[in-house]
Amino acid sequence: MNEAELLFTKVLNCDRVSLYLDRDLSLSAQEANFISRVLKRRIQHEPLQYILGEADFMGFKVAVNPSVLIPRPETEILVETAGKYLSEVIKLKAKARVLDLGTGSGCIAIALAKYFPQADILACDISREALKVAAQNTSLQGVRVDLREGDLFDACILANDAFDLIVSNPPYIANKDFTTLQPEISYEPRIALDGGEDGLVFYRRIAAGGRRYLKDGGYLILEIGIDQALPIKEILDQEGSLKIKEVIRDYNNIERVIVVDKKG
Repeated sequence: MNEAELLFTKVLNCDRVSLYLDRDLSLSAQEANFISRVLKRRIQHEPLQYILGEADFMGFKVAVNPSVLIPRPETEILVETAGKYLSEVIKLKAKARVLDLGTGSGCIAIALAKYFPQADILACDISREALKVAAQNTSLQGVRVDLREGDLFDACILANDAFDLIVSNPPYIANKDFTTLQPEISYEPRIALDGGEDGLVFYRRIAAGGRRYLKDGGYLILEIGIDQALPIKEILDQEGSLKIKEVIRDYNNIERVIVVDKKG
C-alpha cells in the first residue's frame, strides 16, 4: 500500500479494497483532524510508520518507534531466504537453533518464529529500548523468541552451543553517505544504520563470530548494502571456513542478501 492508503485504512479501520469499494465510508470531524495533524508531521519528513506507531512486515503488523528501524521490503527478502534454508535444516534434524543479530523491532525473528514454531530463536540487540519494542511485538504476535541484550555475539555467552542459522540486517551505511540520504532517515536510530567508515565494520565482526557460533554445515544470511557483496566476500575469505553460497538480488536488481555456509 502507498502512504495515503496506509493512513486511511488505519483511520477508517478497513482494508485496502474497502477503501475504494465501500461508498458508505466517511471521516468524522475527529478523524479528519487526526489526518490533518499527521500530514503536518509528514511534511516535516517524519516517517508515517513512526507517526502511526506501526509498520507492515511479512503480512503482519509490528509496532515501531524511533528506537527501531522501520522494516523495509528488502528485509522481507532476507526472511524469505532464511526461511528457505531453515526449511532444509529442519528437514534434516526436526529442530533448529536460530540467532537474529541486531533484532531491532524483532520483525525478522518474529516472522521466522511464526512460520517455523519448531525452531528455537534467540534474538539480541545492544539497545534496551529496541528490545522493549521487540518484546511488545513478540507478545502481540504470540510467538516465542528468547530476547537478550548484548553487542552482537556478546549476548550468546550463556548459549551452550552454536547455531544452525544466523541471520542479520546489520548497520551498513558508510559514515560519508549519511549526508546523501533522504531526510526521513534522520528520524531513525543512527546506531542501527551506521556501519562505520566503510560500512563494513559489522560484517567483519559477524564473520569473525560466525566461526565460533555457526555450526558446521550451518548458514549465515545477511542483508547487505549496494556494491558490498565483493568486499564482504573478501572479508569472509579471510575467515577460511566461511564461503558465499548464494547472492540474492532485490526488486531493483541490486545484490541485497548473501547466504554464507560454513564447512567443517
